[in-house]
Parts: sequence; C-alpha cells; structure tokens
Amino acid sequence: MSDQRAQPARVGSVKRETGESSVSVTVNLDGSGRADVESPVGFMNHMLAQIARHGMVDLTVRAAGDVETGSHHTAEDTAIVLGRAIDKALGERLGIVRMANTLVPLDEALAQVALDLSGRGYAVVDMASTNNLGEFPADMARHFFEAMAIEGRFNLHLRVLAGLNEHHVIEASFKAFARALRAASAMDERGQGRAPSTKDTLSV
Repeated sequence: MSDQRAQPARVGSVKRETGESSVSVTVNLDGSGRADVESPVGFMNHMLAQIARHGMVDLTVRAAGDVETGSHHTAEDTAIVLGRAIDKALGERLGIVRMANTLVPLDEALAQVALDLSGRGYAVVDMASTNNLGEFPADMARHFFEAMAIEGRFNLHLRVLAGLNEHHVIEASFKAFARALRAASAMDERGQGRAPSTKDTLSV
C-alpha cells in the first residue's frame, strides 16, 4: 500500500498587491488543519479557518485592504489569491481523486458542494439567503466562491438547500467546500499517479 505521507507536501504560495489590497496566501493541501489568518474582515477570517480545519489543509493568510470602502475588495482579492494558491499546490493534479460531493448541515441550514478539480474554472453558486451579515453578506460569500473557483481552475457547484440564519448558511457552505476539497484533492491509491482524465492531463 502506498504511503501518502511519503509524498512531497503539496504547497502553494501566492502574493498579490494592487491599489486596493495586499494579500498573501500559503496553502498546504497535506496539512493538519492549521489556520493562521489575519485580515480586517473578521467573518471572512472565521470562514477561512473552516476551510483549514474541515479541509485538513494548513492555511496562512495575510490580507489588508481599503476597508474604509467596505469589505468587498479585500474579500474578493483574498478569494483570488486563495484560488491561485490552491491551483499552485495541486500542480499537475496527477493521481488525485479529482471529484467529490459533500452535504453539510449546520442547525437549520444545509449546504451541498459538488467539486471537480478539472483544471477549468467554473462556478454555479445558489445561496438563497437574503439577509445581510454585516461586513460579509451572502452575496459576498457567493462572489468569494466564484472568484476562488475561477482562479483555482476548478468546477464548483454550491447549493444551499435549507437555511434561515445567514451565519449558518454561509458557514455550512464553507464547511461543505472544505470537505469536498479534502476529498477531491486526496491521492487515489488506485490512480497510479496518473492524471484522472482521458485527456491524460488536467494542467492545460
């Protein structure tokens, strides 16, 4: 039986600076769930910690931005950089499971994520909540997932199947994404290190 721990850790680090923000992210897909996150957007920090813990990835994030205009730029740019770091950590995506589907409840909320680490960025996100959670409303969460999927070059379908409390809706969604990422990025012992595609590549 192959030993996944014997493989080199899959780590991606990306830094991006614009006139609106400065963001750096390091992702270790073979981590232990450790989150080291600093940004001025408190709820986003909480959601990034969910990705780390439930995705069993080590995640380091440093983000600063023009929050005097709102959280949009900082959150959007963090999603962009996080997606690129995940893409970099996946490398050529050889031997991964590739696809996963998860269903996560949080009290009255229920979120479903289907994920394909296909090398092609696409997102369909249906977060039906119409409440507004301060600095990080559901519409910002939707945009976060869309930007991350495009930059991460993966196909993400996210549906909120139930939920009244917006905090629960968003958190269930992030946990569902984390669990799907954990499952899809896992090394497939039967995959023999090959690209899980009839094209024999997921890198182009």
